[in-house]
Amino acid sequence: MSQSETAAPTPGGDDEAILVVGHGSRREKSNEQVRTLAAGLESRIGVPAQPAFLELATPSIEEAFAELAPIASRVTVVHCSLFAASHVKNDVPLAIEQARAEHDLVIDNGGPLGIHPAIVDLLDDRADAVERDLGVDRETEDVSVVLCGRGSSDPDANADVHKLARLLYEGRAFDRVEATFVGVTEPTLEETLHGLAKHRPDAVVVLPYMLGDGVLTQRVRDWTAEFDEEYPYVDALAGDPLGTDSRLLDVFADRWQEARTDSVEMSCDTCKYKVGLEGYEEDVGGARAMLRALAHQEAHADREDVDDDPHSHDAPEKHVAVCTNRTCAGMGSPAVLERLRQEARDSEHCDARITRSSCLGRCGDGPMVAVYPDGVWYGDVDPEDAERIVADHLDRDRIVSDLVDQLL
Repeated sequence: MSQSETAAPTPGGDDEAILVVGHGSRREKSNEQVRTLAAGLESRIGVPAQPAFLELATPSIEEAFAELAPIASRVTVVHCSLFAASHVKNDVPLAIEQARAEHDLVIDNGGPLGIHPAIVDLLDDRADAVERDLGVDRETEDVSVVLCGRGSSDPDANADVHKLARLLYEGRAFDRVEATFVGVTEPTLEETLHGLAKHRPDAVVVLPYMLGDGVLTQRVRDWTAEFDEEYPYVDALAGDPLGTDSRLLDVFADRWQEARTDSVEMSCDTCKYKVGLEGYEEDVGGARAMLRALAHQEAHADREDVDDDPHSHDAPEKHVAVCTNRTCAGMGSPAVLERLRQEARDSEHCDARITRSSCLGRCGDGPMVAVYPDGVWYGDVDPEDAERIVADHLDRDRIVSDLVDQLL
């Protein structure tokens, strides 16, 4: 069997189930991709697969285990995480230990999607699609590829992005393949793109290395478009994320089989929680990791309203505060709040957190809506105005002038 082929998974027992753990997103479209992958894995293996989320979406891991406990005696956890960082190493294991204490379940914990031949093949196809859109051919022209990951505070996870970029380069006719990140660590995508311009390639293909098509992928597209405009002698275009490509099911099936046969392999030699890496000495030790996981779990415990859930890992570009104090509430601000949230969820470009606010000191001029960091306060807002605020201001940075109460 060749390295790129995937062995047929051994069917599970009648009382076995799978828990597919995704991160969770403010964008329902990204959450639906996790659910689609779980359904595809269930069809592929023939074992019930339940999606669950670490934060920002439901069901939580705790809720999902509670749903599976009456129908299964054994649950295998597979991760949608691309690499092994704190969620895989700390947060999910904590939730699993809590589920073991709560339910009479045998729980096998798998590894991240990680580096897999099927993923390298998928990325090659994503690059090929961008080349066709640009009208270039790597065999005859200088085509550079930028593999853009989310970025992590875990050096091991960041190193794997570089390894994947190198594997994509080997054996292919790309001029070069660079690893870069949206944030948290360096180099950033903007830095990498400007550095590539010095080599004057014919084309730059940017591949967002993410599952879902959400806030971060849009950021990658925007930065790539700005680079393309700034450097007219280089054609640049961003491709699609991994999405729900069927080849990911091959990876999930392998990770499921590894977990069930106790053959999960993750590096401990370069894990910042196990060894003292330069600059990360304070992270060494299981107690610190456990405390961090407990704090993270507590921060996202209340999922009644995911729009109000703090998410320090991916701060939104804008914060919208809607006064729901007595006077504004009597004038209809709760309806304005819900309509704004609905419009934001339906938008392809909106990156904003919309929350309730106490009195903004403009009683009688409401309902009041404040948009930061822009310092724009809208007054006398009706639910019907929500569409314009989202479509014009939050999506395109165009102030809705006839609604402005004051500018700070």
